[in-house]
Amino acid sequence: MEWTKSMEWLAAASEDPGACKEEWQNGTTGVALLAAGRFWDVLIVPEQLGLRVTDLLEELPLLEPGPCLLDARRRTVGFLLPPEPQSVWIGTGVRLLSAGTWITAPAPHCRWGALRWLVPPDGSGTLTMPDVLEVALQRCAGELSRLQGNPAPSGHSRTAPEDGQADGTQMVRQCAARGYTQP
Repeated sequence: MEWTKSMEWLAAASEDPGACKEEWQNGTTGVALLAAGRFWDVLIVPEQLGLRVTDLLEELPLLEPGPCLLDARRRTVGFLLPPEPQSVWIGTGVRLLSAGTWITAPAPHCRWGALRWLVPPDGSGTLTMPDVLEVALQRCAGELSRLQGNPAPSGHSRTAPEDGQADGTQMVRQCAARGYTQP
């Protein structure tokens, strides 16, 4: 029952939900194209960073993590977030997929293979909270930087995209509609 609810929720982002569900259940590829930007956006980050962030988010006691997808071939992790049309994410190897973009997704119960869910959708519409994801990305990027022998990033400074100072240790989300930059 849980997988049926998850499948219905996820397939709703497809142009043809019926064909999408059929592919997941009986198809040859087991993946479907889903439109980003309507029900959720997808923040794509490098695999090493994304795996650390996923672990951190799952450890937080009062947080229900949103769906998270691993693409081992591209070495990326994608986090499903609420759609924010005016949001801009800055960081090395970071991309935001929103309206007008598509992702390939396996069935919600797929936890194996090169394209799989690290945190599958639960069918309730739970998504990763952008503010929490941003803090987790900053923390994990700092840890990875230190492990690679780079100096620790300086505190939580506010950086606008025009400054051009985004690197692997700094993740910034700018919300243009609200007119501010979050640390």
